[in-house]
Amino acid sequence: MEDILFADDFLEQSKAGVMIDVRSPSEFIAGHIPGAVNLPLFSDAERAEIGTLYVHQGKDPAVERGLELVGPKMAGFVKQARRWSEGKPLFIYCWRGGMRSGSMAWLFRTAGLKTYLLSGGYKAYRNSLLQLLEKHSWKLVILGGPTGCGKTEILLHMQKAGHQVIDLEGMAHHKGSAFGALGEQEQPTTEHFANELHHCLRTFDPSQPVWCEGESSSIGKVFIPREFYLRMMSGLFINLELPLESRIQHIMKDYGQFSADDLIDSFYKIERRLGGDATNRAVEYVRQGDLESAICIALKYYDKGYGFSSRKQWAQQVDFNPQTSDVASIVAELEELYKKTIN
Repeated sequence: MEDILFADDFLEQSKAGVMIDVRSPSEFIAGHIPGAVNLPLFSDAERAEIGTLYVHQGKDPAVERGLELVGPKMAGFVKQARRWSEGKPLFIYCWRGGMRSGSMAWLFRTAGLKTYLLSGGYKAYRNSLLQLLEKHSWKLVILGGPTGCGKTEILLHMQKAGHQVIDLEGMAHHKGSAFGALGEQEQPTTEHFANELHHCLRTFDPSQPVWCEGESSSIGKVFIPREFYLRMMSGLFINLELPLESRIQHIMKDYGQFSADDLIDSFYKIERRLGGDATNRAVEYVRQGDLESAICIALKYYDKGYGFSSRKQWAQQVDFNPQTSDVASIVAELEELYKKTIN
């Protein structure tokens, strides 16, 4: 049927309409297609009730109970969908593209709303990330370097200049260290992080380089999809090195606005690896307002960790020692280094 679309067509055509996820609220929160709105056929409690009926009494009693629950809601569903639609088509999905989305699609079509279904549902969409990664020879360029080199600032400057950049830490709402949650909103689930990554990749030209920051396999509590992380490891790794003083200033800029209590709590998170004496000295420096001395203590820990992680077997690695601290100039040098490296 032309009203049932496979993932690629569904994602492309839905840009001209309204995408509706009809799964339960908890399913939607755990992860959804970016840009979708939630119009749950069943609440979490209702879904649990129907699932229990299905397991213990079979399909027919579960379907009958579902109809009892949905009946009073039907007019409300149509009214909400019509408000969202404003004359544009609707693009509906549930978990597998089965009864929930099919029922909603029938209802909306009956009400005169143009409606499309995602074949295979959200599960098919999730699988399409791997298909997208395997379909192209992605040219990933990984910008690494010790803590405080301003990698995120550099990459965001490149993004504004038109380069294809994936802000992994921005997507994860975490800067990737014991201090990384400061000033950030709650992290997404690993599932939804992968969806945001998927959404970003679909906007890119695979024939052009894609830049991102070097990360471990996890950022805070979020894990990078294994298939993408393996491609990161096989990409070009550019190791950025800046003088210690420049790094301290970058860290002061990023974290200097946070309260002493927040900074102290973060130091205690790495006390076991930093050591009790070093932690106590760092905490005292923070209390005295001497953030530079506290940062120097933290950097001994993070530099040691980076030294270990930088020994990973990157497919290709080059060092980058810019002769300036100006971000625009660093980006220009970085662009030139990339061109020389691939030619």
